[in-house]
Amino acid sequence: MMSEIKAVCDIFECQLCGNCCKGFGGTYVTPRDIINISTYICFDREKFIEIYCDPSGSRHVLTQGKDGNCIFFDKVKQCTIHPVKPYMCKAWPFIQTVIDHPENWDIMAGSCPGMKKDILYKDLQKIVAEEKEKLDKSSQDSASQIVLDRKP
Repeated sequence: MMSEIKAVCDIFECQLCGNCCKGFGGTYVTPRDIINISTYICFDREKFIEIYCDPSGSRHVLTQGKDGNCIFFDKVKQCTIHPVKPYMCKAWPFIQTVIDHPENWDIMAGSCPGMKKDILYKDLQKIVAEEKEKLDKSSQDSASQIVLDRKP
């Protein structure tokens, strides 16, 4: 196991490989994601789920193309909705399942060259929880700002 793990850069550095865009298990979208993406691509919100999503249990995931990539992934441009990418994409790989089950990190790292393996669970959980908390706060602040911007 690695020691002296203190920061995100000690465990993850995105390689822009696009492997996370394969959507293993699907890229869940929240109602806020749907609003943001449909606005960004100038598409009717009411029809978004019908055209761009597939059901997955009680939630929706972004449809995958025949190549297995997210429908919004382009091999040249990469993420075509990057400024409004779903919460799940923003969070990757700092997701709740790693906090709950840190052994998932090494499994996920098997398909992500930017993730370092063999991190002490206590260090991993601490960093992932801190990053998730930052993202959650940022997402709440953004949602609050949208509400404020819409007030007359």
